[in-house]
Amino acid sequence: MLARMLSARERILETAYELFSRHGVRAVGVDRIVADSGVAKMSLYRHFSSKDELVLAFLQQREQRWTREWLHAEACCRGETGSERMLAIFDVFDEWFRKPDFEGCSFINVLLEYDDTAHPIRHATTLHLANIRELVGEFAADAGVEDPDAVARQWHILMKGSIVSAGEGDPLAAKRAQALGRLLLQSEGVLAA
Repeated sequence: MLARMLSARERILETAYELFSRHGVRAVGVDRIVADSGVAKMSLYRHFSSKDELVLAFLQQREQRWTREWLHAEACCRGETGSERMLAIFDVFDEWFRKPDFEGCSFINVLLEYDDTAHPIRHATTLHLANIRELVGEFAADAGVEDPDAVARQWHILMKGSIVSAGEGDPLAAKRAQALGRLLLQSEGVLAA
């Protein structure tokens, strides 16, 4: 069976996705994306008016692939209750952290690359991070916690902290975060000690 041919826009976005995920946004220039995707620079600018527009499209695609199709789907498959799904996030992370191509969280990485809080890319990144927190909040509500938003914010700190710790080389980062998560759920009265 022949693989579907990608359009020029799809090749550009797929190439940018891989490069931005691995190397960061600022480290990858348009020339590298053009060379690796095999499209002309004029074609890139026909589909994306600027590198910023391409970065915004990358972030949207990252949210779809990473947040929705991978993390949310995996947590739902691994847990039946909200608290089980919350804890399952760290089982998913543990597997991710152990992959040789673990690249960290693109949303965190891009957030740190753009310190201007008014920049559209910085704004988009904070919105994507808020969407992750919202998914966790849905799990927290399903778990029956009194204040799902507060617990989601605490859980998100554990998630981001474990990603950074894994990037520092801690092979147990996800398991350590999961243990703290258990304590949090126990303190909320939704998980037995």
